[in-house]
Amino acid sequence: MELKTEKILKIMKTAPVVPVLVVDDIEASVKLAQALVNGGLPAIEVTLRTPTALDCIKAISDQVEGAIMGAGTIITADDVKKVEALNVEFMVSPGMSHELIDAAKDTDIALLPGAATASEVMGLGEEGYRALKFFPAEQAGGASYLKSLGSPLPDFTFCPTGGVNLKNAPDYLALNNVACVGGSWVAPKDLVAQGDWAAIEKLAREASQL
Repeated sequence: MELKTEKILKIMKTAPVVPVLVVDDIEASVKLAQALVNGGLPAIEVTLRTPTALDCIKAISDQVEGAIMGAGTIITADDVKKVEALNVEFMVSPGMSHELIDAAKDTDIALLPGAATASEVMGLGEEGYRALKFFPAEQAGGASYLKSLGSPLPDFTFCPTGGVNLKNAPDYLALNNVACVGGSWVAPKDLVAQGDWAAIEKLAREASQL
């Protein structure tokens, strides 16, 4: 577990922002990921929210040099099995369950489980997790709430996701218990639909400097 924690923390610290993507076009997903990597955001989370998500993950892993591939919205043991067959370096879940924790123990892929309360953080701590996703960040209380968790729970490092954008990301990144944030603002749906990869690369570069 310690090695997995070190691995996920290293990934979290590669850049201040982890793009969270919902993609369904394989070719476009590759170009999108390339633009994000070129802009300085190598750790990418593709959520399992579309029928082609697994194919997109594989294509990005195979074709985009420098991408640190992650799979998101991992909820069940079956989800873990699906991404194990791919070149995925980390998994992200919006929460935790006993089924998911058990499945994660049987894989070499590092899991970033989600928590929104002190009790959830403590429960994941008992399972050996020290790197967590804080979700849904803004709806759960925002940066001030997450800061308040830091004093009683100093051994945990978070990646806030959910309502995080260019404006409020610095508030999270200024906290001692935050390594990075997760966000979709670096890949707006309209720019993806237009195939404006240069504009997305510019957004990524801006985010990489936070």
